[in-house]
Order: sequence, then structure tokens, then C-alpha cells
Amino acid sequence: MRIPEIELPPRVERGAKNVVGGPLEPCSYEPMTGFYRTGCCETGADDVGVHTVCIIVDEVFLAASKAAGNDLSTPQENFPGLQPGDRWCLCAARWREAYEKGFAPRVILTATHEATLQIVPLRLLLAHAATASRPN
Repeated sequence: MRIPEIELPPRVERGAKNVVGGPLEPCSYEPMTGFYRTGCCETGADDVGVHTVCIIVDEVFLAASKAAGNDLSTPQENFPGLQPGDRWCLCAARWREAYEKGFAPRVILTATHEATLQIVPLRLLLAHAATASRPN
């Protein structure tokens, strides 16, 4: 799939790094993800939720998230709803909370922004790393 050329908002820096020190790779174009809806888990001053962890959604995570009051599976206006296997930029604090409660989803390290490391230790991310790093 050809990666579409996307004009980034002025507050997003090109050349962002991932948690393993390389260039930040796209997370998903389908569904389109990221705080800025660029397909990447980029962050900026206006992203107070720090949507920087590229996850692979699974049934356990969706069910636990819904039970906690954050329904990510039901489509809503401007949101398609997520299905198992989708990739999504999750808030770093929400990923850590899921880890602490035992339902952390797998992580695409090359598509997870380095800002995540201010909230989640690298060792936890490595323990939940997925082998796939290709965007949808």
C-alpha cells in the first residue's frame, strides 16, 4: 500500500522518534488513527492524553476498556469503532493502566512515539511487543 502524503499540523514535528530510537513509523491508516488523524502516534502540546502507543486491539482489551467506561468498539460520529486486529494510537496512561490491570494489548514498538517513555518504562513495552510493524 502506498503511504498517502499527509500535511501535518504545524504543531507536529517531522522526524519524530519511536521508543527504540528509530524514525516513528505509521500505526494505521485504516482505521485512521493518531491524535492528529495522520496515521501516526504523534503528539504535541495540545495532546493532553498523550496518544502515543501504537497497539494491536484484541477482544480482551476492548471488553475491559468498555467495562471501564471507554467503549472503543461501538461506532460513533467520526469514529468507526475498533475491531480485534485493528491498530490504534492509545493514550500512554491508558496502556499503563491496562498493563497494571492485566489486559495490556500488544504494542508496535516502531510506531510508538518516544514520549511514551515518560509514562511507560521500555521494559514493559518490550514485554508486550508485537512482531508486526507494518501499517494497515
